[in-house]
Amino acid sequence: MDNLGDIRLFVETANLGGLSAAGRRLGLSPAAASARLVKLEAELNTRLFERTTRQLRLTEEGSLYLAHCIQALAALDDARAALLAGRTAVMGKIRIAATSDFGRRMLKKWLDEFGELYPQVQFALVLADSLSNLLQDDLDLAIRFDVPPDSSMVARKLAPNRRVLCASPSFIATHGVPANPGELDKFQCIVLCSTNGIANEWRFTQGQLSETYVVPSALARETNDGAVAREWAVEGKGIAMKSLWDIQEDLRSDRLCIVMPEWRTPELPVHAMYQRSRYMAPRVRALLDFLIARFADENTALESLLLSKGYI
Repeated sequence: MDNLGDIRLFVETANLGGLSAAGRRLGLSPAAASARLVKLEAELNTRLFERTTRQLRLTEEGSLYLAHCIQALAALDDARAALLAGRTAVMGKIRIAATSDFGRRMLKKWLDEFGELYPQVQFALVLADSLSNLLQDDLDLAIRFDVPPDSSMVARKLAPNRRVLCASPSFIATHGVPANPGELDKFQCIVLCSTNGIANEWRFTQGQLSETYVVPSALARETNDGAVAREWAVEGKGIAMKSLWDIQEDLRSDRLCIVMPEWRTPELPVHAMYQRSRYMAPRVRALLDFLIARFADENTALESLLLSKGYI
């Protein structure tokens, strides 16, 4: 803790892009700020910045150290706020990531509801269909529909989920529907792509039967945005593989229909993911509890919807 001030100076320097600006914010002269940064680098035996006449640029080691310092300082600030306002104080900023379609259509609304309950909470919402790096992106929570085997993260199951094939009523009226996965090669398909590749391998089961259909890349519409894939399906551009959580409102309003409902796809439960070693502030714990309850309510409504539509 002796060099806590030096660490704050380092973080401010990285955030502001200059040592002089960071020193002014912390009430230090340029000479004092420079001396303290040199002292910190000496204690770590690591160069944190590459110095030029015009700017400071983080080294690779500096970037790694910065991510940990931000988390450590946030935990200390949270602890101080909790002591000043009470241990159950729910306040401050929550950084949360989610897939693009679910984030826009469901999570945004839920965060607004949570914000009404806790008006002293602010949000930083990151939407991306590829898995965010919780440490590098300084995230408190990530809501994911698939979970990588990463022991550094805790994955808390929020709700069951599976993906289904879906298409618009206009598409079905014009082109019909496949009776089984083997007939999908007669239809225009929409697939999601990411840095991990194209998600064009669709697996299905029906009782003891198991089939896999690989969508020909040359014949498919591709996008790296799940919301665009859903919109194309709604507009009648093809058959898409989408999470039930992403399309429930479209099913309810008959903008989309489930295709081949008797052929099931693998379960991909919804999880809240967070760093195993990261301090969980009261605001993050409150949001996690809120999401657990919200998903439970919505899952009941989703099951009722599928039953009413004859899909289960």
